[in-house]
Amino acid sequence: MRLIGLTGSIGSGKSTVGQRLRELGVPVLDADAYAREGAVVLKPEICQAFPEVCQGGEINRSALGRLVFGDPHARNRLEGIIHPFVRHRMREETEKAQAEGKPVVVHDIPLLFETGREADFAGVLVVVAPTELRKQRVVNRSGLSEAEFAARDASQMSQEAKTRRATWVIWNDADLQTLWERVDAWYREVAP
Repeated sequence: MRLIGLTGSIGSGKSTVGQRLRELGVPVLDADAYAREGAVVLKPEICQAFPEVCQGGEINRSALGRLVFGDPHARNRLEGIIHPFVRHRMREETEKAQAEGKPVVVHDIPLLFETGREADFAGVLVVVAPTELRKQRVVNRSGLSEAEFAARDASQMSQEAKTRRATWVIWNDADLQTLWERVDAWYREVAP
C-alpha cells in the first residue's frame, strides 16, 4: 500500500481533489473531518481549556476560530488537544484500508508540512491556486471576511514553500473539468 499526503493552502481546492480521488476509489482520510469529530468527543477538554468560547457546554466554533487564528499560543493548545485524536483515527482508517488491500491511501492534512508529517508518506501532493482566486472561493463559500481569510492563510506555511517541498503539484486555476483531468492524470502516474 502506498500512503500519500495531500495538502494545500486554504481555498486551493484540496477538498475537491480529495472528492475526485474518492470517486476513483481511493480512500481519502480527511484530517479536518476527524478534527470535527474530535471536537465533539473532546468537547469537555476544549471547554475546560477555552471557557470563553463555550456556552452551556456547547462550543461556539466561530468564536473558537477567531481565537485560535488570532493567537498562536491558543492554536497550539487546541492542536495539543485535537491532533492526537486525529492521528489515532487516521491510523485506524489506514489499517482498515490496508486490510482491504487498497493500493493507495491518501491523508488529506491541511497542516501536513507545518506539523512535520511529510516523512510519514511516500510522497506529498500539494494543490495550489492563485491567492486572489483562493480568497474569492473562501469568502464566497464560507462567509469569512477577507481579513479572516488573510489571518487563516497567514497561519499556514506559504503556498510557495509548500510547492518547493511537494513531491507532486496540481494547479487548480481553471474549471472543474480541467482539475479532474489533472487529478486523473496524477492518479494514473502514482497508482501501482
